[in-house]
Order: sequence, then structure tokens, then C-alpha cells
Amino acid sequence: MEALQKKYGDRVQFLTLYIKEAHPLDEWQMDSNVTEGVCYPQPTNQADRLKIANDFVKRFHYSIPLVVDPIENPANQAYAGWPERLYVIDENGAIVYKGKPGPFGYHPEEVEAWLAKRFPDASPAAGS
Repeated sequence: MEALQKKYGDRVQFLTLYIKEAHPLDEWQMDSNVTEGVCYPQPTNQADRLKIANDFVKRFHYSIPLVVDPIENPANQAYAGWPERLYVIDENGAIVYKGKPGPFGYHPEEVEAWLAKRFPDASPAAGS
């Protein structure tokens, strides 16, 4: 997604919403989480959720703005984002692209195709 932000960021606002942990220690831990050292229990309060989100941004030098769903999960409930999902919302607030739930339905290339059609004059992403 960061390559898409570089390519379209002058015309599109990118935002990541951190919702509940997809693979917490106390529910469904993945070997890849252990390998990468990102093992957290499911947060039970907003402060813990914020700590995990901040750790992610720092650890992975994540450049896309990131917001955190309140612990009651209203955004996740409204957008069915778990475990991961992509949306494009146009300038009128309408959902114009709704990806399928990840990981198998997570297809940034579909978002890129939509953006390329909407903004055909975009310059190539840096490093491409």
C-alpha cells in the first residue's frame, strides 16, 4: 500500500485503521508472528491497543497515517474489517470499492486498478 500512496498520494488520502488483533497470543497465534517478534495478547483496553499500533508504526517504519478503532470496535463492526480489508471511499463518502476479507480476499492490485482508472495521469511509483 505504501507504493500506492507514493504514486497517488497527491490526489488520494490513504488511511490505515487498526482494529482488534488478528492473531493474538491468547487466541490464534501464527508462526510468522513469532518469527517477526510481534506477539501480543488481544488488547482489552484502549491504552494497550494504542501501544500495539505505535509499536507497529515504529517497528515497520509505516508511513501511511494510522488510526485506532476504539476498544468497543465500532469501525470494525461498521466495515467488517477483520482480519484485513481494503476500501476505497470517494470524495462524496460513497464506498466505491469494497475488497473481500483477507488474507485471501486482500488484493491491493484491485485498488491499484481502480485508482489507475480514476487517475490515469498518475506518475509511476518511486522505485518502480
